[in-house]
Amino acid sequence: MPRMTASVLKVVAALLAAGGAERYGLQLMQATGLPSGTLYPILVRLERAGWVESRWEETDPAAEGRPARRYYLLTAEGATSARREVAAMRQQMSGAPVLGESPA
Repeated sequence: MPRMTASVLKVVAALLAAGGAERYGLQLMQATGLPSGTLYPILVRLERAGWVESRWEETDPAAEGRPARRYYLLTAEGATSARREVAAMRQQMSGAPVLGESPA
């Protein structure tokens, strides 16, 4: 499982908010406010962990007038794990005990 930092949580939350739709890097940068130098290493780690899958769009960059985009999508495992991690973080931030933990 990838280490859950605030930046990783932003990325998985943005992918969850996409509702199963693919997102490309610029969309994720805009949704999270993260720079490319932070976003792309997180996406690589999430992909290695099996949480995200990616693909290059099949297009002719010259015809489109822009580089080909790489699209990212949460896997079924990634979506389940991401929902759990985002919920746990929300509970921690609200001060509520996390499921399975006893209150201090």
